[in-house]
Amino acid sequence: MTEKLYYEDSHRKEFDAVVTACEEAKEGYKVVLDRTAFFPEGGGQYADTGTLGDVNVLDVQEKGGAVFHMTDAPLPVGEAVHGSIDWEKRFESMQQHTGEHIVSGLVHERFGYDNVGFHLGTDYCTMDFSGPITKEELREIELEANQAVWDNLDIEVLYPDKETLKSMEYRSKIEIEGQVRIVRVPGVDTCACCAPHVKKTGEIGCIKLVNMVNYKGGERVFMLCGSRALADYDRKDGSAKAISALLCAKEDEIFESVKHLKEDQSSLKSKAADLQQQLLFLRAKEIDVSEDVVTVFDGGLTGNGPRELMNCLLNRGAKISAVFAGSDEEGWRYVIGSRDEDVRPLCKKLNEAFEGRGGGKPEMVQGSLKGTAEGIRQACGS
Repeated sequence: MTEKLYYEDSHRKEFDAVVTACEEAKEGYKVVLDRTAFFPEGGGQYADTGTLGDVNVLDVQEKGGAVFHMTDAPLPVGEAVHGSIDWEKRFESMQQHTGEHIVSGLVHERFGYDNVGFHLGTDYCTMDFSGPITKEELREIELEANQAVWDNLDIEVLYPDKETLKSMEYRSKIEIEGQVRIVRVPGVDTCACCAPHVKKTGEIGCIKLVNMVNYKGGERVFMLCGSRALADYDRKDGSAKAISALLCAKEDEIFESVKHLKEDQSSLKSKAADLQQQLLFLRAKEIDVSEDVVTVFDGGLTGNGPRELMNCLLNRGAKISAVFAGSDEEGWRYVIGSRDEDVRPLCKKLNEAFEGRGGGKPEMVQGSLKGTAEGIRQACGS
């Protein structure tokens, strides 16, 4: 059994220990110590990293009461080593995890929902709740959660005996064998948890619920706490200032400015589409439609342009209209149509000859080809 110093003091950053075992693993080495402040992955919280002497600790896992430190070099059994955890990483994870307890406790108290999924990643913390929550309700939960932070409550860790545990109300997703460790945020949450947490809620700094999506009949909530919330604010504040400068608008007015810009863009796109339709109609009038297959190659056609030009040519009496947009170097995107003929055989012929992909209905096919305009025109028989 490894003495788990992280349970005695979640804020312990360094310690001294003796190596009791070391064996080669698939990647690096597995080192066991008589005591450790390195928290192994568990309870939804990722493992600590850091150093043991001059050796790097890359991962930490627990099995059968022993804590295995995955290192990049071996350590002699019996040697005394000085351990140092990556405190910034540990403290950040404790901020997120304790914040999760507060939010989950408030959601459970208000709605009776369970937290059925918790993931603490390197960017976001997500919580999956078993029922629906509105955006307004989530804003209220966020305010209550931050009130718990501002109250600077003491985080309590309890190890109740079996009789006490029977009468205690607490959250837990799984049946736990042996001693149950309870983490309590007074007046907010009581939950079985094996992970280290901050000592006072004020250490969390702030809790920001940044997004929510429907998930399996409930809600998946995305959360940032403490240093992560500050970093997120800095990024978004930088973006807001940059957009404000581009639009020559105050930061609190950029939404309205972007809204007006989008409306102007939609209007211009509509006008451009009308003008393109008129240009295509005029161009179609200049194209000879007497060939069995009328082919047009134009590198400037975009969007629905090829299809619109094809229809203009069919309206003028073309038996089969084939319009190609692109270039010999980049390849050609095609649309082929007819009012009377089945154009699928021509489509198949072109695909086979020019590494093409595409298909469609008898009256219209579309796809892409690799080849020259001259070669494709000859294959079309025009």
